[in-house]
Amino acid sequence: MTGGETDSRKRYAIVGLGGRSAMYSAALLGDFKDEGALVGFCDVNQTRMDYYNRLFGERLGAAPVPTYRAEDFERMLDEQRVETVIVTSIDRTHHRYIIRAMELGRDVITEKPLTIDAARCQAILDTQRATGRTLTVTFNYRYAPRASAVKEVLRSGAIGRVLSVHFEWLLDTRHGADYFRRWHRDKRNSGGLMVHKATHHFDLVNWWLDTQPETVFAFGDLKFYGRENAEERGEAYPYQRAHGSPAAGEDPYALRLADNPHLRGLYLEAEHEDGYQRDQNVFGDGISIEDDMAVLVRYRSGATMSYHLTAYSPWEGFRIGFNGTKGRLEVDIEENSYVSGAKDDFNLPELRDLEPLVERERPEIVLRPLWGKPLVVPVAQEQGGHGGGDVRLLEDLFRRERPADPLGRAAGHIDGAMSILTGIAANRSFATGLPVRVADLVRF
Repeated sequence: MTGGETDSRKRYAIVGLGGRSAMYSAALLGDFKDEGALVGFCDVNQTRMDYYNRLFGERLGAAPVPTYRAEDFERMLDEQRVETVIVTSIDRTHHRYIIRAMELGRDVITEKPLTIDAARCQAILDTQRATGRTLTVTFNYRYAPRASAVKEVLRSGAIGRVLSVHFEWLLDTRHGADYFRRWHRDKRNSGGLMVHKATHHFDLVNWWLDTQPETVFAFGDLKFYGRENAEERGEAYPYQRAHGSPAAGEDPYALRLADNPHLRGLYLEAEHEDGYQRDQNVFGDGISIEDDMAVLVRYRSGATMSYHLTAYSPWEGFRIGFNGTKGRLEVDIEENSYVSGAKDDFNLPELRDLEPLVERERPEIVLRPLWGKPLVVPVAQEQGGHGGGDVRLLEDLFRRERPADPLGRAAGHIDGAMSILTGIAANRSFATGLPVRVADLVRF
């Protein structure tokens, strides 16, 4: 800006400076710096905020973003005249910042999941209704070309009315294990993988079928990770965290923070402030989330879904079959694995490789009409996190002028709630052994 000019850019602040926050920070300090101004960082850890400011200065030539401790969240909103808050904090705190920001007249963009349980979800819904503020949930998988192609085929009526869905999601032992090293391993923080991870998948089905979950029945357990499982297989390693532990030397699952500059700066060198250990033993104690989950869902449309999430697979990806009155649609995707927060390539074009879930091969989507020959559905090959979804999501979030989206990929608070309610219902079914009606969880 030159002297006398008014900065008309929308003013954003980010609360929660973990690995996922970097995508939004880098976008606002890089490709979208003329669209929006990043005016505040807020976190419980000053070292982590300082690290990001140094990194963005080196990689993007960005001036330091003003930093605020978590207890100064409201002061940041006032001092920096924040218009929109981006919430990327630990999952169990999402509701705290979402609710207070809306009460103080700000719009909110939040990472998935919206929150982790029914009570927090209800509080968010009630606050949004009372304030009328805009609450956006960032479902980047909706924006991936493959997901859009599935939506287009289903919407065209090519397989008729969808009657059932079989959905299998596989996390390999690099990516899957990572949830058992960090704060996600405590269900009180993340809601477990049914909420933290599967919210992506449940949202896709809601969006693809243009429906909402009605009844959920599920089984889930910790079958692979954890001390007891490892001891039964003779694979236990006697250490609490990998850094500085000789016992971790032979463990192929151990994460070595000191060997990765980004993980070292973001976590290891920040430990002295909050005590957070990013490299805990996946075969240790204190794990309260499941690693093998089977779910049955009935939707308002009448369709049903069988879903399975495995967090210890030898390969990463997903398989889906949609069965309709006119045929079947099959999706078979293999993805590259990753470790959250291990990348710092913020200077790459279009923010590529921030979270490199890029298919190893061209995705295969096959349409099988009744009484007809199978047809391969073409999908553009794109790079970028979440199969190209991250780049398109950022365009939708921060670009002021953008064309209308006939696929309706932008997700609001109702979408965010419906995606987690399937997982919340599954968690309740795990505990009770009974089916759960989604309508009994929250009031809309």
